[in-house]
Amino acid sequence: MRETGPVRRIAGPDGLPVWIVTRYDDVRQALSDPRLSLDKRHALPGGYRGFALPPALDANLLNMDPPDHTRIRRLVTQSFTARRTQALREPIRRTADELLDAIAADGQADLIASYAAPLPITVICELLGVPPGHRRDFREWTDALVAPDPARPERMKQAVGSMLGFFTELLAHKRAEPGDDLLSALITARDRSDDTTEAATGHGTGRADSAAPAQTAGRATEDRRATEDRLSEDELMSLAFLILFAGYENTVQLIGNATLALLRHPDQLAALRADPGRTAAAVEELVRYDGPALLAIRRFPVEDLVIGGVTVPAGETVLLSLASANRDPHRFPDADRLDLDRDTSGHLALGHGIHYCLGAPLARLETEIALTALLERFPRLALGVPYDELRRRPSTRARGLIALPVRY
Repeated sequence: MRETGPVRRIAGPDGLPVWIVTRYDDVRQALSDPRLSLDKRHALPGGYRGFALPPALDANLLNMDPPDHTRIRRLVTQSFTARRTQALREPIRRTADELLDAIAADGQADLIASYAAPLPITVICELLGVPPGHRRDFREWTDALVAPDPARPERMKQAVGSMLGFFTELLAHKRAEPGDDLLSALITARDRSDDTTEAATGHGTGRADSAAPAQTAGRATEDRRATEDRLSEDELMSLAFLILFAGYENTVQLIGNATLALLRHPDQLAALRADPGRTAAAVEELVRYDGPALLAIRRFPVEDLVIGGVTVPAGETVLLSLASANRDPHRFPDADRLDLDRDTSGHLALGHGIHYCLGAPLARLETEIALTALLERFPRLALGVPYDELRRRPSTRARGLIALPVRY
Protein backbone atom coordinates (compact mmCIF):
# COMPACT_ATOMS: atom_id res chain seq x y z
CA MET A 1 0.00 0.00 0.00
CA ARG A 2 2.91 2.38 0.67
CA GLU A 3 3.87 2.11 -3.01
CA THR A 4 0.51 1.75 -4.76
CA GLY A 5 -1.95 3.65 -2.55
CA PRO A 6 -0.38 5.27 0.50
CA VAL A 7 -3.61 7.13 1.36
CA ARG A 8 -6.54 4.82 0.82
CA ARG A 9 -10.16 4.45 1.95
CA ILE A 10 -10.76 1.01 3.45
CA ALA A 11 -13.16 -0.79 5.79
CA GLY A 12 -12.13 -0.07 9.36
CA PRO A 13 -12.03 -2.37 12.39
CA ASP A 14 -15.82 -2.41 12.72
CA GLY A 15 -16.56 -2.39 8.99
CA LEU A 16 -17.11 1.38 8.80
CA PRO A 17 -15.07 3.34 6.24
CA VAL A 18 -11.77 4.91 7.29
CA TRP A 19 -8.79 6.43 5.51
CA ILE A 20 -5.46 4.75 6.24
CA VAL A 21 -2.13 6.52 5.73
CA THR A 22 0.92 4.27 5.39
CA ARG A 23 3.94 6.25 4.12
CA TYR A 24 6.47 7.69 6.60
CA ASP A 25 6.53 11.26 5.30
CA ASP A 26 2.72 11.48 5.13
CA VAL A 27 2.23 9.94 8.58
CA ARG A 28 4.83 12.21 10.22
CA GLN A 29 3.32 15.33 8.66
CA ALA A 30 -0.22 14.29 9.56
CA LEU A 31 0.71 13.62 13.20
CA SER A 32 1.53 17.31 13.64
CA ASP A 33 -1.18 18.80 11.38
CA PRO A 34 -3.62 20.83 13.54
CA ARG A 35 -6.32 20.34 10.91
CA LEU A 36 -6.54 16.68 11.94
CA SER A 37 -8.56 16.79 15.14
CA LEU A 38 -8.76 14.22 17.93
CA ASP A 39 -12.06 15.68 19.10
CA LYS A 40 -14.90 13.31 18.23
CA ARG A 41 -17.26 16.25 17.77
CA HIS A 42 -15.60 16.76 14.37
CA ALA A 43 -16.54 13.25 13.21
CA LEU A 44 -19.29 12.64 10.69
CA PRO A 45 -22.31 10.73 12.05
CA GLY A 46 -21.98 6.99 11.56
CA GLY A 47 -18.22 6.95 11.11
CA TYR A 48 -15.62 5.02 13.08
CA ARG A 49 -14.82 6.87 16.33
CA GLY A 50 -13.13 4.22 18.48
CA PHE A 51 -14.63 2.77 21.63
CA ALA A 52 -16.90 4.94 23.74
CA LEU A 53 -16.28 5.69 27.40
CA PRO A 54 -18.42 7.51 29.96
CA PRO A 55 -17.66 11.25 30.30
CA ALA A 56 -15.75 10.68 33.53
CA LEU A 57 -13.17 8.58 31.62
CA ASP A 58 -13.46 10.11 28.15
CA ALA A 59 -12.28 13.67 28.92
CA ASN A 60 -8.66 12.71 28.30
CA LEU A 61 -5.77 13.86 26.11
CA LEU A 62 -6.58 11.28 23.40
CA ASN A 63 -9.82 13.11 22.62
CA MET A 64 -8.63 16.71 22.86
CA ASP A 65 -7.17 19.49 20.74
CA PRO A 66 -5.63 22.76 21.90
CA PRO A 67 -6.33 24.78 23.96
CA ASP A 68 -7.75 22.11 26.31
CA HIS A 69 -5.02 19.64 25.32
CA THR A 70 -2.34 22.28 25.97
CA ARG A 71 -3.80 23.18 29.37
CA ILE A 72 -4.06 19.62 30.64
CA ARG A 73 -0.72 18.49 29.23
CA ARG A 74 0.99 21.46 30.87
CA LEU A 75 -0.54 20.55 34.22
CA VAL A 76 0.59 16.93 33.89
CA THR A 77 4.14 17.77 32.85
CA GLN A 78 4.49 20.02 35.89
CA SER A 79 3.96 16.92 38.07
CA PHE A 80 5.16 14.10 35.77
CA THR A 81 8.74 15.34 35.70
CA ALA A 82 11.97 13.74 34.52
CA ARG A 83 13.09 13.68 38.15
CA ARG A 84 10.00 11.71 39.18
CA THR A 85 10.58 9.25 36.31
CA GLN A 86 14.29 8.74 37.10
CA ALA A 87 13.44 8.25 40.77
CA LEU A 88 11.68 5.07 39.67
CA ARG A 89 14.87 3.49 38.26
CA GLU A 90 15.76 1.61 41.44
CA PRO A 91 12.16 0.51 42.21
CA ILE A 92 11.81 -0.76 38.62
CA ARG A 93 15.01 -2.79 38.87
CA ARG A 94 14.00 -4.12 42.28
CA THR A 95 10.59 -5.21 40.95
CA ALA A 96 12.18 -6.81 37.87
CA ASP A 97 14.59 -8.79 40.04
CA GLU A 98 11.80 -9.94 42.36
CA LEU A 99 9.70 -11.15 39.42
CA LEU A 100 12.67 -13.04 37.95
CA ASP A 101 13.51 -14.52 41.35
CA ALA A 102 9.99 -15.95 41.49
CA ILE A 103 10.40 -17.92 38.24
CA ALA A 104 14.15 -18.61 38.20
CA ALA A 105 13.93 -22.18 39.49
CA ASP A 106 11.18 -23.22 37.07
CA GLY A 107 13.29 -23.32 33.92
CA GLN A 108 10.34 -22.18 31.81
CA ALA A 109 7.60 -19.57 32.01
CA ASP A 110 5.12 -17.43 30.13
CA LEU A 111 7.09 -14.21 30.10
CA ILE A 112 4.01 -12.05 29.50
CA ALA A 113 2.06 -13.30 32.52
CA SER A 114 5.03 -13.62 34.86
CA TYR A 115 7.14 -10.60 33.86
CA ALA A 116 6.09 -8.25 31.05
CA ALA A 117 2.60 -7.65 32.52
CA PRO A 118 3.22 -7.43 36.29
CA LEU A 119 6.30 -5.19 35.97
CA PRO A 120 4.62 -2.13 34.36
CA ILE A 121 1.41 -2.44 36.38
CA THR A 122 3.50 -2.42 39.56
CA VAL A 123 5.52 0.57 38.35
CA ILE A 124 2.60 2.67 37.12
CA CYS A 125 0.62 1.96 40.28
CA GLU A 126 3.61 3.02 42.37
CA LEU A 127 3.89 6.20 40.30
CA LEU A 128 0.20 7.01 40.86
CA GLY A 129 0.11 5.77 44.44
CA VAL A 130 -2.41 2.97 43.84
CA PRO A 131 -2.59 0.63 46.87
CA PRO A 132 -1.37 -2.94 46.05
CA GLY A 133 -4.73 -4.53 46.83
CA HIS A 134 -6.39 -2.61 43.98
CA ARG A 135 -4.13 -3.90 41.19
CA ARG A 136 -5.43 -7.42 40.67
CA ASP A 137 -8.14 -6.87 38.08
CA PHE A 138 -6.54 -4.19 35.98
CA ARG A 139 -5.11 -6.42 33.26
CA GLU A 140 -8.48 -8.10 32.74
CA TRP A 141 -10.15 -4.70 32.36
CA THR A 142 -7.62 -3.43 29.83
CA ASP A 143 -7.80 -6.67 27.83
CA ALA A 144 -11.57 -6.23 27.57
CA LEU A 145 -11.07 -2.73 26.11
CA VAL A 146 -8.07 -3.31 23.85
CA ALA A 147 -8.94 -6.79 22.56
CA PRO A 148 -12.70 -7.23 23.08
CA ASP A 149 -14.18 -10.70 22.68
CA PRO A 150 -16.95 -10.57 20.01
CA ALA A 151 -18.61 -13.54 21.70
CA ARG A 152 -18.82 -11.67 25.03
CA PRO A 153 -19.65 -8.01 24.28
CA GLU A 154 -20.86 -7.53 27.85
CA ARG A 155 -17.27 -7.83 29.13
CA MET A 156 -16.34 -4.44 27.71
CA LYS A 157 -19.29 -2.72 29.38
CA GLN A 158 -18.52 -4.49 32.66
CA ALA A 159 -14.86 -3.47 32.45
CA VAL A 160 -15.77 0.19 31.89
CA GLY A 161 -18.13 0.11 34.87
CA SER A 162 -15.50 -1.52 37.05
CA MET A 163 -12.87 1.04 36.07
CA LEU A 164 -15.24 3.93 36.71
CA GLY A 165 -15.92 2.61 40.21
CA PHE A 166 -12.22 1.94 40.77
CA PHE A 167 -11.12 5.47 39.85
CA THR A 168 -13.96 7.08 41.84
CA GLU A 169 -12.81 5.23 44.96
CA LEU A 170 -9.15 5.88 44.19
CA LEU A 171 -9.59 9.65 43.93
CA ALA A 172 -11.57 9.72 47.18
CA HIS A 173 -8.84 7.67 48.87
CA LYS A 174 -6.03 9.93 47.63
CA ARG A 175 -7.91 13.04 48.73
CA ALA A 176 -8.34 11.57 52.21
CA GLU A 177 -4.77 10.22 52.40
CA PRO A 178 -2.52 12.07 49.94
CA GLY A 179 1.01 10.81 49.40
CA ASP A 180 4.18 11.63 47.50
CA ASP A 181 2.84 10.35 44.19
CA LEU A 182 1.71 11.70 40.83
CA LEU A 183 -2.02 11.30 41.45
CA SER A 184 -1.85 13.16 44.77
CA ALA A 185 0.04 15.97 43.02
CA LEU A 186 -2.62 16.18 40.29
CA ILE A 187 -5.44 16.18 42.86
CA THR A 188 -3.69 18.94 44.80
CA ALA A 189 -3.32 21.01 41.63
CA ARG A 190 -6.98 20.48 40.74
CA ASP A 191 -8.32 21.29 44.23
CA ARG A 192 -5.99 24.24 44.70
CA SER A 193 -7.29 25.76 41.47
CA ASP A 194 -10.80 25.71 42.97
CA ASP A 195 -9.54 27.41 46.13
CA THR A 196 -7.66 30.02 44.09
CA THR A 197 -10.73 30.76 42.00
CA GLU A 198 -12.90 31.18 45.09
CA ALA A 199 -10.36 33.46 46.75
CA ALA A 200 -9.88 35.52 43.59
CA THR A 201 -13.59 36.06 43.03
CA GLY A 202 -14.51 36.47 46.69
CA HIS A 203 -17.28 33.96 46.00
CA GLY A 204 -19.62 33.71 48.95
CA THR A 205 -17.88 36.50 50.89
CA GLY A 206 -18.82 39.73 49.14
CA ARG A 207 -15.18 40.83 49.35
CA ALA A 208 -14.63 41.28 45.63
CA ASP A 209 -17.54 43.72 45.41
CA SER A 210 -16.14 45.95 48.14
CA ALA A 211 -12.51 45.86 46.96
CA ALA A 212 -10.75 48.81 45.37
CA PRO A 213 -10.79 48.83 41.53
CA ALA A 214 -7.08 47.89 41.31
CA GLN A 215 -7.59 44.96 43.69
CA THR A 216 -10.66 43.86 41.76
CA ALA A 217 -8.74 43.93 38.49
CA GLY A 218 -5.90 41.93 40.04
CA ARG A 219 -8.29 39.34 41.35
CA ALA A 220 -9.95 39.10 37.97
CA THR A 221 -6.56 38.31 36.44
CA GLU A 222 -5.93 35.66 39.12
CA ASP A 223 -9.39 34.23 38.47
CA ARG A 224 -8.71 33.98 34.74
CA ARG A 225 -5.36 32.27 35.30
CA ALA A 226 -6.85 29.85 37.81
CA THR A 227 -9.61 28.94 35.38
CA GLU A 228 -7.12 28.50 32.54
CA ASP A 229 -4.93 26.18 34.64
CA ARG A 230 -7.56 24.05 36.31
CA LEU A 231 -8.78 20.50 35.81
CA SER A 232 -12.44 19.59 35.96
CA GLU A 233 -13.29 16.53 38.03
CA ASP A 234 -13.99 14.52 34.85
CA GLU A 235 -10.63 15.61 33.42
CA LEU A 236 -8.85 14.56 36.59
CA MET A 237 -10.44 11.11 36.59
CA SER A 238 -9.90 10.71 32.84
CA LEU A 239 -6.26 11.67 33.24
CA ALA A 240 -5.73 9.10 35.99
CA PHE A 241 -7.38 6.49 33.76
CA LEU A 242 -5.23 7.39 30.75
CA ILE A 243 -1.95 7.34 32.68
CA LEU A 244 -2.72 3.98 34.24
CA PHE A 245 -4.23 2.43 31.12
CA ALA A 246 -1.65 3.64 28.59
CA GLY A 247 1.28 3.38 30.99
CA TYR A 248 0.50 -0.25 31.61
CA GLU A 249 -0.78 -1.37 28.21
CA ASN A 250 1.95 0.06 25.99
CA THR A 251 4.82 -1.14 28.15
CA VAL A 252 3.53 -4.72 28.36
CA GLN A 253 3.56 -4.92 24.57
CA LEU A 254 6.91 -3.14 24.30
CA ILE A 255 8.69 -5.56 26.66
CA GLY A 256 7.08 -8.64 25.10
CA ASN A 257 7.70 -7.58 21.48
CA ALA A 258 11.30 -6.53 22.21
CA THR A 259 12.13 -9.82 23.92
CA LEU A 260 10.64 -11.82 21.06
CA ALA A 261 12.53 -9.77 18.46
CA LEU A 262 15.83 -10.43 20.21
CA LEU A 263 15.12 -14.16 20.55
CA ARG A 264 14.39 -14.35 16.81
CA HIS A 265 17.62 -12.52 15.96
CA PRO A 266 20.38 -14.34 17.83
CA ASP A 267 23.14 -12.22 16.28
CA GLN A 268 21.55 -9.04 17.67
CA LEU A 269 20.91 -10.73 21.01
CA ALA A 270 24.55 -11.81 21.23
CA ALA A 271 25.74 -8.29 20.42
CA LEU A 272 23.56 -6.85 23.16
CA ARG A 273 24.74 -9.42 25.68
CA ALA A 274 28.33 -8.53 24.80
CA ASP A 275 27.68 -4.84 25.43
CA PRO A 276 24.76 -4.30 27.88
CA GLY A 277 25.53 -0.58 27.92
CA ARG A 278 23.87 -0.40 24.49
CA THR A 279 20.47 -1.43 25.84
CA ALA A 280 18.96 2.06 26.06
CA ALA A 281 19.86 2.75 22.42
CA ALA A 282 18.71 -0.74 21.40
CA VAL A 283 15.24 0.01 22.77
CA GLU A 284 14.79 2.64 20.04
CA GLU A 285 15.39 0.09 17.28
CA LEU A 286 13.25 -2.51 19.03
CA VAL A 287 10.31 -0.11 19.33
CA ARG A 288 10.73 0.94 15.69
CA TYR A 289 10.89 -2.68 14.54
CA ASP A 290 7.85 -3.93 16.47
CA GLY A 291 6.20 -1.19 18.51
CA PRO A 292 3.20 -1.46 20.83
CA ALA A 293 0.81 0.52 18.60
CA LEU A 294 -0.09 -0.31 15.01
CA LEU A 295 -2.07 2.89 14.55
CA ALA A 296 -2.16 6.36 16.04
CA ILE A 297 -5.40 7.41 17.71
CA ARG A 298 -8.07 8.15 15.06
CA ARG A 299 -8.30 11.70 13.73
CA PHE A 300 -10.94 13.77 11.93
CA PRO A 301 -10.16 16.51 9.35
CA VAL A 302 -11.80 19.79 10.31
CA GLU A 303 -11.83 20.70 6.61
CA ASP A 304 -11.25 18.88 3.33
CA LEU A 305 -7.59 17.96 3.58
CA VAL A 306 -5.00 16.81 1.05
CA ILE A 307 -2.77 14.02 2.41
CA GLY A 308 -0.18 12.50 0.09
CA GLY A 309 -1.92 14.02 -2.92
CA VAL A 310 -5.33 12.57 -1.95
CA THR A 311 -8.25 14.70 -0.76
CA VAL A 312 -9.81 13.40 2.46
CA PRO A 313 -13.24 14.95 3.17
CA ALA A 314 -13.87 16.81 6.42
CA GLY A 315 -15.23 14.67 9.25
CA GLU A 316 -14.13 11.30 7.90
CA THR A 317 -11.93 9.07 10.05
CA VAL A 318 -8.18 8.98 9.41
CA LEU A 319 -5.92 6.25 10.78
CA LEU A 320 -2.17 6.85 10.66
CA SER A 321 -0.18 3.63 10.48
CA LEU A 322 2.79 4.00 12.80
CA ALA A 323 3.84 0.42 12.09
CA SER A 324 3.93 0.95 8.34
CA ALA A 325 5.71 4.30 8.63
CA ASN A 326 8.41 2.72 10.76
CA ARG A 327 8.95 0.01 8.11
CA ASP A 328 9.07 2.47 5.19
CA PRO A 329 12.32 1.66 3.32
CA HIS A 330 12.49 5.23 2.00
CA ARG A 331 13.10 6.37 5.59
CA PHE A 332 14.78 3.30 7.11
CA PRO A 333 16.81 1.28 4.58
CA ASP A 334 16.27 -2.48 4.83
CA ALA A 335 13.47 -1.58 7.22
CA ASP A 336 12.23 -5.14 7.84
CA ARG A 337 15.58 -6.11 9.38
CA LEU A 338 16.31 -5.69 13.07
CA ASP A 339 19.58 -3.76 13.35
CA LEU A 340 20.59 -2.46 16.76
CA ASP A 341 23.25 -0.27 15.13
CA ARG A 342 20.67 1.52 12.96
CA ASP A 343 20.09 5.27 13.13
CA THR A 344 16.53 5.25 14.49
CA SER A 345 16.15 9.01 14.87
CA GLY A 346 12.72 10.14 13.81
CA HIS A 347 10.90 6.84 14.36
CA LEU A 348 7.19 7.31 15.07
CA ALA A 349 6.46 4.39 17.39
CA LEU A 350 5.63 6.74 20.27
CA GLY A 351 4.05 9.46 18.14
CA HIS A 352 5.16 12.90 17.00
CA GLY A 353 4.10 16.49 17.54
CA ILE A 354 1.96 17.79 20.39
CA HIS A 355 0.41 14.36 20.97
CA TYR A 356 3.77 12.62 21.43
CA CYS A 357 3.42 9.94 24.11
CA LEU A 358 3.48 11.62 27.51
CA GLY A 359 4.86 8.49 29.18
CA ALA A 360 7.56 7.74 26.57
CA PRO A 361 10.50 8.34 28.97
CA LEU A 362 9.00 5.94 31.51
CA ALA A 363 8.20 3.29 28.88
CA ARG A 364 11.78 3.49 27.58
CA LEU A 365 13.22 3.25 31.10
CA GLU A 366 11.07 0.24 32.02
CA THR A 367 11.93 -1.60 28.81
CA GLU A 368 15.65 -0.90 29.18
CA ILE A 369 15.68 -2.19 32.76
CA ALA A 370 13.40 -5.15 31.98
CA LEU A 371 15.68 -6.35 29.15
CA THR A 372 18.88 -5.74 31.12
CA ALA A 373 17.66 -7.72 34.13
CA LEU A 374 16.23 -10.54 31.99
CA LEU A 375 19.38 -11.05 29.90
CA GLU A 376 21.64 -10.88 32.94
CA ARG A 377 19.59 -13.46 34.84
CA PHE A 378 19.04 -15.97 32.04
CA PRO A 379 22.08 -16.36 29.73
CA ARG A 380 20.44 -19.26 27.86
CA LEU A 381 17.03 -17.66 27.35
CA ALA A 382 15.20 -19.16 24.35
CA LEU A 383 11.72 -19.47 22.89
CA GLY A 384 9.77 -22.27 24.51
CA VAL A 385 7.61 -23.04 21.45
CA PRO A 386 8.07 -22.69 17.67
CA TYR A 387 7.50 -19.13 16.52
CA ASP A 388 4.50 -20.03 14.38
CA GLU A 389 2.68 -21.29 17.49
CA LEU A 390 2.74 -17.87 19.16
CA ARG A 391 -0.54 -15.95 19.13
CA ARG A 392 -1.00 -12.21 19.08
CA ARG A 393 -3.91 -10.38 20.64
CA PRO A 394 -6.83 -9.85 18.22
CA SER A 395 -6.57 -6.06 18.27
CA THR A 396 -5.89 -3.18 15.89
CA ARG A 397 -5.21 -0.93 18.89
CA ALA A 398 -2.32 -2.72 20.55
CA ARG A 399 0.19 -5.08 18.97
CA GLY A 400 1.14 -7.63 21.57
CA LEU A 401 1.41 -11.30 22.42
CA ILE A 402 -1.18 -13.30 24.32
CA ALA A 403 1.67 -15.34 25.79
CA LEU A 404 5.43 -15.66 25.33
CA PRO A 405 6.59 -19.13 26.47
CA VAL A 406 10.34 -19.21 27.13
CA ARG A 407 12.86 -21.61 28.64
CA TYR A 408 16.07 -20.74 30.43
